[in-house]
Amino acid sequence: MEPGTFTQLYTQLIFSPQIQSPIQSIKSQERVFGYVSEILKSLGHFPLAVNGMYDHIHIFYSMKPSLSISETVKEVKRVSSNFIKDEGLLRNFHWQKGYGAFSYSRSQIDNVIKYIMNQREHHQNKTFRVEYIEFLEKFEIEYDPKYLFDFHT
Repeated sequence: MEPGTFTQLYTQLIFSPQIQSPIQSIKSQERVFGYVSEILKSLGHFPLAVNGMYDHIHIFYSMKPSLSISETVKEVKRVSSNFIKDEGLLRNFHWQKGYGAFSYSRSQIDNVIKYIMNQREHHQNKTFRVEYIEFLEKFEIEYDPKYLFDFHT
């Protein structure tokens, strides 16, 4: 960090494995989510919450400003894919292209963490597709449905 540079950047990332690569086992999901936290730390970010389901991941972190969101996503996907394959969790694992990135203020941190850590409960009544579209609409992001993830049914 340069002298005189101070930031407060909180970002939530959301992305999904390819349809043929869901992480079905809860134990495997927990290992992957924990490993993703370690990847973030190694990149100089501060992970606040990492959780998800078999068909998607939520990553909430305090950003190191010198590393872009796209660089972060690329590295998290690359390193976590290698981990998943090397650990024998899934032999042919791949993340889908693309991601959602959403920014938050400091006052929203607790609510975002709570939301992410309660994914199992949350998805008893809502699919990932519905959740993701709600994020896009809440943040007023224009989108073409043909460019959304391939969602698991």
